[in-house]
Amino acid sequence: MKEVTMSQESKDSAPLSLTTIATDAIRQRILAGEWADGSQLRQEALSRELGMSRVPVREALRQLEAEGLVNIEDNKGAVVSQLSLPEIVELLRVRVLLECDVLLEAIPRQSSADIAEAEALLAKFEIALRDKDISAWGILNAQFHMALYRAAGRDQTLAIIEQLHNRTDRYTRMQILLTGFNDRAHHEHTRLLELCKQKDAISAAAFLRQHIMNAEEALEAWYRAQAGQQKTSRRKKKSLPEPGHKDTDKTLF
Repeated sequence: MKEVTMSQESKDSAPLSLTTIATDAIRQRILAGEWADGSQLRQEALSRELGMSRVPVREALRQLEAEGLVNIEDNKGAVVSQLSLPEIVELLRVRVLLECDVLLEAIPRQSSADIAEAEALLAKFEIALRDKDISAWGILNAQFHMALYRAAGRDQTLAIIEQLHNRTDRYTRMQILLTGFNDRAHHEHTRLLELCKQKDAISAAAFLRQHIMNAEEALEAWYRAQAGQQKTSRRKKKSLPEPGHKDTDKTLF
């Protein structure tokens, strides 16, 4: 008879704590884009919505701050974190370093069940892209990648990678939505999965690196375009005459 340790037994049967429930609920709402970057998260309102006291909500916000999803600021409380373009690029480059390394180890150990899980997630991702289910894009993207990496058995590294995906989730969705990346994202995921099926770890890792760098390039291009539009808008505003002032020598556009 197989012996079951107390730690395993308790892990399987222990109910989730209120802090864990609050953390999961708030995290999913952030990742789904329910709150924009910089939005204030009020403990009292969250407590009412979740049907619990403020204590587990406060602890949940602290946990989410440790994950990089929330900032706790003086005189303002908890707000949804906001990343600058250089910060996003830095996180994506850390993803390249960790994920390519893990994938190299994972591919020789991937089972048919691992591949089947990744295929199922890719199918869900395709449906979400087709239906423009924006809130699901980042989550399914992360789940697909993690399904390919899990066989490496490097739990600590995988936990870090999962946090990196959580921190860049909103920007993944924004990149797909605003840069017309839908078809390309699905094509690249399909190609990555095919290389895993072929057990071609070297080519898969190289392709994964380019896949993540493509996301960086798309985001950088979008940010530059936005900055250019803002500069143009400011110049146009400066060219407008003061109210009540007539200047027939100036043209507005």
